[in-house]
Amino acid sequence: MERQDSPSAKWWQLAFGVICMAMIANLQYGWTLFVDPIDQRYHWGRAAIQLAFTLFVATETWLVPVEAWFVDRYGPKIVVAFGGVMIALAWTINAYADSLAMLYLGAVVAGIGAGSVYGTCVGNALKWFPDRRGLAAGATAAGFGAGAAITVVPIARMIASSGYQDAFLYFGIGQGAVVLALAFLLRKPSTNTPVQRKKTRLPQTKVDRSPREAVRTPVFWVMYVMFVMVASGGLMAAAQIAPIAHDFQVAGVPVSLFGLQMAALTLAISLDRVFDGFGRPFFGYVSDNIGLLTYGHVPMVFVLATAVYFGVFGEIYSLFPATCGDTFGSKYAASNAGLLYTAKGTAAFLVPFASILSAAYGWSAVFTLIIVLNVTAAALAMFVLRPMRARYLASEDQPAALSAQPIRAA
Repeated sequence: MERQDSPSAKWWQLAFGVICMAMIANLQYGWTLFVDPIDQRYHWGRAAIQLAFTLFVATETWLVPVEAWFVDRYGPKIVVAFGGVMIALAWTINAYADSLAMLYLGAVVAGIGAGSVYGTCVGNALKWFPDRRGLAAGATAAGFGAGAAITVVPIARMIASSGYQDAFLYFGIGQGAVVLALAFLLRKPSTNTPVQRKKTRLPQTKVDRSPREAVRTPVFWVMYVMFVMVASGGLMAAAQIAPIAHDFQVAGVPVSLFGLQMAALTLAISLDRVFDGFGRPFFGYVSDNIGLLTYGHVPMVFVLATAVYFGVFGEIYSLFPATCGDTFGSKYAASNAGLLYTAKGTAAFLVPFASILSAAYGWSAVFTLIIVLNVTAAALAMFVLRPMRARYLASEDQPAALSAQPIRAA
């Protein structure tokens, strides 16, 4: 007899996934705290050090389709357990890295581990909540967005008191151990839920599309380009926030807010993670950098402007997986979302460019680039993606015409 899942099972699976995501958050969002200490020790230059961040994000995202295949074949336990071991190993390598090559190796290992956890947890959530994809993807991504908030302060303090090497080592091992333990509690649904249309006015597919079919559609590639545009700005901000704070000479300035008093940089990163986490479950598509561009040298403005930015940036990690599932169906939701997620890796290659651009023209040039990319993405969403997706879903009501006219790639 086929086992039936209890009503609470999906919520437990969602919670386990959220915690796993929180444990890998520092690999991306805590990285900025290490950039200047590494540069002060070895003088490799910010651009060279930030290439490690690019390698991490590229490896994390581009291997997600491969990791999704392993999840479909072997289940989430093995893949997430492997990820836990890899993220502990990665930060251990970083702790002892005395060359750029070793630092880059640690970044690649971290990317493999983070991608194993991220892709598996988001894909598993989409399978458990086929009728609430936005909630599932948003809540799971919120773990990644807000997870670093609780560890930013202790990491910053450990870096200041005993060096960045100890912070890499102890937090890496601790985070990896938690992920490894939770991996054995994860599982996929015991039964496949048939495709369901949401009881809303939102357009949703009636047909499951395989990854091969999805990538042949212009809709997929428009979403991919939009993802790159928005993600590049967020990644540049996430990786460069500490160097920006140091260059603006506000990093160590005490700031009091909400009853808290701490250095502007530490408070900014903490609030960024909180706002990013809460912003992901909500639907929206706006970003605002003007306050930081004009008044970023004021500590309070620096803290609040970065928090507001990340509050709206993180939506892409719930918006795009949910829209992808609504467009191409539930059966291959994990694999299709994984393919779309590789856009984040493409966007990461603009992070070292931001260091070069700031050195040549100042941080205002970087902020201007971010604004242009976000405004362009918003225009594409309204005037290109929306009508294109409507036509694509309408064509499903004419199967004969669809099969007779092959879809051209963008």
